[in-house]
Amino acid sequence: MKKERQRNIDIALIHYPVISKTGETIGSAVTNLDLHDIARAARTFGVDNYYIVTPYSDQHILVHEILDHWQTGYGAKYNPARKSALDQVRVASSLEETIALVTEQRGRRPLILTTSARVQKNSISYRESRERLATGEPMLLLFGTAHGLAPEVNETADHTLPPIESTTGYNHLSVRSAVSIILDRLLGVQEEELYDEWKP
Repeated sequence: MKKERQRNIDIALIHYPVISKTGETIGSAVTNLDLHDIARAARTFGVDNYYIVTPYSDQHILVHEILDHWQTGYGAKYNPARKSALDQVRVASSLEETIALVTEQRGRRPLILTTSARVQKNSISYRESRERLATGEPMLLLFGTAHGLAPEVNETADHTLPPIESTTGYNHLSVRSAVSIILDRLLGVQEEELYDEWKP
């Protein structure tokens, strides 16, 4: 069994401010799938906290009802693995509150990285991001719902990770898929490590 690595990394799924298909700033609704699947990816790759960021009180209530079912209700006994993943979920009302909570926990402001389906001017490579994580630098990854993070969120961040691209020209992944791919690129076992472990 592999020894679990310590990482100073948190992720946040932003529901406001994000943009609509027409480019307007909006707030989006929390979905059950995003809550469960991203929590499972976060637990798999060693993320410490998964923040759901929304200013809407009814959405806070919804998240807590889902968490209560899987953490203290029947779901906790029925699926302990799901409980373990959802134990990492936190709810925050704004990005500013999220940054403050992470800063308090880490003892310093984290390196804030946004994600986007489009190339941004302040891009940072996955290699450099992994190297900075390896030094123990705290990192907060921001993911957007709807049609992506609003411009003001990108302005708050230090850098943006490169978009996930393929040779097809089609670039419309769900945020759940994008989170898993990005976490694997940053935190997954690299090919050379696998070779060293399994070579004869």
